[in-house]
Order: sequence, then C-alpha cells, then structure tokens
Amino acid sequence: MTGLLSALFHAQLRTDYRTSLVVCASVARHSVANGPNNKTQSLRMEIMSSLQMDSDLQKKIDHEIRMRDGACKLLAACSQKDQALEAAKSLQTCSTRIMAYMSELQRMKEAQVMQKITRRSSDAGPLDDRQPCKGKVAISDLRIPLMWKDTEYFKNKGELHRCAVFCLLQLGGEIFDTDMVIVDRTLTDICFDNTIVFNEAGPGFELRVELYSCCSEDDYSAGSTPRKLASKLSSSLGRSAGKKLRAAMEPGACPISNGGASPLLLPVPSVPGPKYHLLAHTILKLSHVQDNFRTHDLTISGNEECSYWLPLYGSMCCRLAAQPHCMTKQMMSGSLKVKQLGGEPQNWTKVHAVLKGASLSCYHRLEDVEANVEPAFTIGINKETRIRAAEKDPDSKGQHICISNQYGGDEVTHTVTTDSRDETHRWMEAFWQHFYDMSQWKQCCDDLMKIELPSPRKPPLVTPKQGSLYHEMAPLATPSCEGLLLQDNAVSAEIRALLSSYYNDSY
Repeated sequence: MTGLLSALFHAQLRTDYRTSLVVCASVARHSVANGPNNKTQSLRMEIMSSLQMDSDLQKKIDHEIRMRDGACKLLAACSQKDQALEAAKSLQTCSTRIMAYMSELQRMKEAQVMQKITRRSSDAGPLDDRQPCKGKVAISDLRIPLMWKDTEYFKNKGELHRCAVFCLLQLGGEIFDTDMVIVDRTLTDICFDNTIVFNEAGPGFELRVELYSCCSEDDYSAGSTPRKLASKLSSSLGRSAGKKLRAAMEPGACPISNGGASPLLLPVPSVPGPKYHLLAHTILKLSHVQDNFRTHDLTISGNEECSYWLPLYGSMCCRLAAQPHCMTKQMMSGSLKVKQLGGEPQNWTKVHAVLKGASLSCYHRLEDVEANVEPAFTIGINKETRIRAAEKDPDSKGQHICISNQYGGDEVTHTVTTDSRDETHRWMEAFWQHFYDMSQWKQCCDDLMKIELPSPRKPPLVTPKQGSLYHEMAPLATPSCEGLLLQDNAVSAEIRALLSSYYNDSY
C-alpha cells in the first residue's frame, strides 16, 4: 500500500514498536537487577501482546484498503446491474471495516495511556483488575417487516419500486455483512438467513445492526456511460479540457487523492454506479439477549422522498443468543477430596474436579474427562451458591472449602479439600472469578443457550460466458491476507482477488 495515510500508519507503528522495545529493555534490566517477579513478567507480556494486536490491526487495515481499491475498480468496470450492486456492497463493507479498525486502534492507544497513568498514580497498593470472561454472541433469523400500502400490495397498482438491501453488523472490531436481498412489494418481510457469530464479546457489548438500501431501478452500466458522456463533452470543450475531463472520468478515479497515489480513507470513494444508504439501525445489548425470537425497535433514516426508501414498520425481529466462556470452557480443574454427605469424618473420596458452567463435575479419573464419560456426581455452582473457606484441619495441609446450595427448603453443604494451601487459594480464586463472570453475564448463565455455527459461504456457480467483464475473468484460487498484501497494483489481479475472496471471510 502506498500513499500518505499508509506512511502515517506505518510510521506510527514503528514509533510504537521502538517505544515498546525501550520499555521492554527497561523491564529486563529491572528484572536482572532485582530478580524476576509477577509484576515485571505481567508488564512484559502486556507489552508484547499490545505489539502483536497493533500489528494484526495494521494488517487488517492494509487488507481492507486493497479490497476497497479493488471494489472501486470493479464497480467502475461493471456493465451488469447485479455485478454493480454486489461491488457497491463490497465497497460499503470495506469502508466501514476500515473506519472500525482505525477506531479500535485509537481506542487501544487511549487505553494503554490511561493504564499507564493509573499505574503511576496508584499509591494504595494493587488495584482490583478482575475482568469478566469473554463469550460468543450470535444473531440469527433476522426479519424486518414491511408496511406496503393496500393499493401496492393487494391491488398491485403503482410503479414497481425495487431496492437491494443488506445488513452490516458490528461488535467492537468485528464487522460482518449479510447476503444482499432484492426487495419489492411482493415481499412482506426482509429475511436474512445468515447466522453471524461474534467470538470475542464482553458482557458490556453493543451490537450495532445497520440496514442499507439502494434503488435497483437505475441503469448501472458504469463502465461505458461516463466515457460516452466524456467523449461528447470533450468535442465541445476543446482538446486540452476534454483530455482532462476524460482522465477524471476514467473508471476507478476518485476525487480525493494523494498526488496520484492511493486515495485517502476519510470519505467513501466517489465512483460511478449504485450507492447504498443507511435506511435503519439499532443497537442490541446484553439486556436484549434471550433464548427465543424477539422484536426490537429500529431507528429509521430517510423518508418517502428518498429513492432508497422502503416502508418499514420500525421494528426488527431476530434471535440473539450468548454463550459466555464460563459456561462452555473449563475454568478450573484438578484433584480434590470430597467429604461424603452424612459419612464418617475420615470418609473422603478423591476425584478429578472440573469447574464449568453451573456445576463442579467430579470424575473418578482424569481419563474419564478426556473420554467424555459422565461424571460420578456433580455439585451445583450458580448465582445462589455460597462458598467459604472453613477453619484449617490440623490433620490436613490445606483448608477445607464449604460449598452450600439450597434444594427446596433444605441447605446442602459439600466439603472439599486440596493437598496444599496454594491449591486451596487457586480453587477459591477460580470460584470467585466464576461468580463474578456469572454476575456480569446475568441471564446468559441461567442455562446454556444454543448457537448453531453458520455454514461457510459458497461462491456462485459459474454461468456461461455472456460477454461481460465479470464472466471473462479467469477463476483464481482464494488468496490469503498476506498474499493480498504482496500483490502488485495490477487492476486485473486486484479485481480477481476481490471476486474470489469476497465469499470467503478472512477473519
């Protein structure tokens, strides 16, 4: 990638990298002089993790910029309506992703600065840095009802208004798009069958759903119309002015450039062809998560005078589910001794325990866990469970841990113990973290919600040659992200890469 913006990005990345190396060297010298400790190790890991995240975001930005440039050139060269609508959709998606990645990069920098300030200004000992676990958030069965007039829907009167629509869904730095749907008065609902899963959501997530629309009735033969118009005008404007006009109206030309290099990022490039407009949007949060089909309010943009307008009810239906990691992954495991209820004081059973979801599962052997054998018994761990460390047993090296649950009107207490104080501390910390995760994810921890993984997108079937640029292009294997970064500026290579990778999500 060339251009001023790319240079600024890479310069900032190099500056951050050098700064982090200096800090790492300082941390290493401190560790050598004073001996390693948890704080220095944690700081070193934090710096290296920050460097890796910065580099990953930079690669994503570079990839989307190249995809956007390819979409611009494809849009300018399209002669078929469907091609132009898909290319414009890709252009809108790439531009949104670029801005989201830039915002995420800025947010990370600000968080790093605030963390350093907090660390310096803290004189009251270590701060409580407990963070809730991440989780999966999935949205599916997206339906948007339409409200056509009686004369349009029932009597089929009036001009047939047809629009191409799709949704962009953003959660943090992750952005996904749905398939494009053509909508007219024969449809009562806009239906998107995609299941979209966000894998690294926190309990404070905000899932933004945006509905974009574009009138599909116009002629989008963008590859020929501008040049014909330029040819007609050039004859009356003169040789010099006409030459400049033709150059300005060539496919892929963008009004905002960097001295002939790559266009700047701030606006969406202005190229001939269809343009999508934001028709409606909403924001879904943790409070909207429920393991069934629900209706949510939409904020509508535009009005009936807009060409991309569709008569929306002002609501959206979907299924929004979440699976916190504390419900699906092992949060803690190890050997425990469990005292039998109502048994003798010395009657202890050694088990391999796994803390996951709403229970502490106890197995006779570690091999039973790996073989997916049913646990010998389970101990309930939920929001109502009470856990405390009992007085130290003189005959044991570790403290007892008492786990109390209410069953009906009775309280049942299980007592477990470990082989050492350190193990007892680790289990107690795991329990407290588990309770904290449950308190943050709320209703998502009552029962495990079902999330069906989406099936991979399939490219469209190759149709017989029709004489257009799209059908004349030779098929190309799907490139990787790194392959895209190493490509030349050849127009044909970029367009083929765009078409082949468009249906394969790189992230």
